[in-house]
Formats: sequence, structure tokens, C-alpha cells
Amino acid sequence: MNYSGLYRNGTQILSAAGIPEAALDARLLLEFVTGSGTDAVYTHPDDPVYPDEEKKFNEMVAKRADHVPLAYLTGTCGFMGIEFKVNDSVLIPRQDSECLVEEAMIYTGDGDRILDMCTGSGCLLLSLMHYKNGCRGVGVDISEEALSVARDNARMLEEEGGLNGGSVSFLAGDMFEALKDHEGKFDIIIFNPPYIRKDVIDKLMPEVKDHEPRIALDGGPDGLDFYRGIAEAAPDHLAGGGRIFCEIGYDQAEDVAGILADAGFTDIGTVKDYAGNDRVVRARI
Repeated sequence: MNYSGLYRNGTQILSAAGIPEAALDARLLLEFVTGSGTDAVYTHPDDPVYPDEEKKFNEMVAKRADHVPLAYLTGTCGFMGIEFKVNDSVLIPRQDSECLVEEAMIYTGDGDRILDMCTGSGCLLLSLMHYKNGCRGVGVDISEEALSVARDNARMLEEEGGLNGGSVSFLAGDMFEALKDHEGKFDIIIFNPPYIRKDVIDKLMPEVKDHEPRIALDGGPDGLDFYRGIAEAAPDHLAGGGRIFCEIGYDQAEDVAGILADAGFTDIGTVKDYAGNDRVVRARI
């Protein structure tokens, strides 16, 4: 079969399965499988596709029709202008989270010590280090599988010179317990913790509730468990004047700001995402 035929079939299958951007996903999967350029479907519609590529494309379309996220099928996701490796052990980076990195960049200096709690793929920490110079980063996660992905991303970025003279390490453990043997304090703590209320998770779209790691979603009964734990322990790990940046759910700004204030943080502010929703809370110790 040729490009246009496969593309048309894939689009129809994904549309019938209720995939919102069926045509786009079909095109991206076809480009991924064939290694063709972004315009191949349009500029060379009659070019034949090899049988093994056709078979692989059909298999991936079937998985996408079953609501497996596109990023898990291709194994990569773009974030802050960087291609990160992802799999079903880590949360897929969202564009909304770019607001978190962009806000932290304003206050992060070259050479700063950065802690990324609940690091997952490492995209927050590594992006921040990529756009600064000589930073020393530590990423913490309870999942060894997630840390394996983060380490792979760090290696890829370092090989490309993208850490700009900085150094990064990843530690396994339950939040700050992972730092028991770590010396020194941090200038910046950044984190995107699980913040979905437990009773809401099963109401999320299938791509999220059925495929992304629940451990990266479940924030407890009110979605605030991790903010309380991090706010309580963070002051002991921040240098004087150190700052904390956290992603939040659209309706959590007031609660998270209150949790940080109760823990002794000051200069507390909220930042909206590109859709106009509260997305980031920042504070200083």
C-alpha cells in the first residue's frame, strides 16, 4: 500500500475509536514507522510503503485506537524544545508544565543547586539545567523504573552538550528520605507531584487513567498529600533565600499557597498557564 492509502486507513480507524486528533496521530505514526519527512504523506502520496512498515503501522494504529498515548508508542515527547525519552513508567510531559520551568528559569542562576522532587522522566530538572550554565542537579523519585528513564535522558542531553557544564544525579527514595546521605542544601526546588484527587482518577480520559502510572497521578483524598509533605521538609533542604516552584491543579492555588505559608515560606505567588488557569505556585524561604 502507498502512503496516502495507509494514512487514510489509519485516520479512519482512529476517528472511529474517538481519538480527538485522528488525522494528526495517523500522520505522526506513519512518519515514525517509515522514517519519512513531515511532508511525505502530502508530497509523495503514491510512494509505496514496505510490507514490514505497513504491518508495524497497523499494529501501532490499533494500539492508539485502544487509547495508548502517542508518546508511549513513539517513545519520545517534546518538551521545552528538547526530545525526551518516555515510556509507561513516567508521566508524559505536558505543555502546561513548561510554565513551571519558565517561571523557575527567572529565578535560577548559573551554578545553582537544583532539586527536582518526583522527577519522573527528569524533564523539569534537565530542561532547567539546559537553559542555564553549570548547575548541579539532583532528581528524586520513588520509582526505579522512572529513574532509569531520567538517567537515559540525562545521558542523551549530556552527550549533546546540553547540560552546559552542569552535573546531575538521580536518587531513589520516598521524597526527602532519598537525601539522607546527600550533603549541602539547594537554591531551587522544583516539583510536579501527583495532585489528582483519588476519587477523580477513574474519571480521567482513558489515555491517562488506563495507561499513565497511577503513582504519578494520585495525590490522596484531596490531591494535596505531596504538597504537605514537601512543604514540611523543604525548608531544611533549602539555602537561605532559596525558592520552591510547584505545579498545581487549576483549583489548588489557594490551598497550596496556604500550605507553603504555614511551613514558613514567604513571597508566595501564583502563575497562570497558557489557558489562563492557575498552574504554578512559587515561594521563598
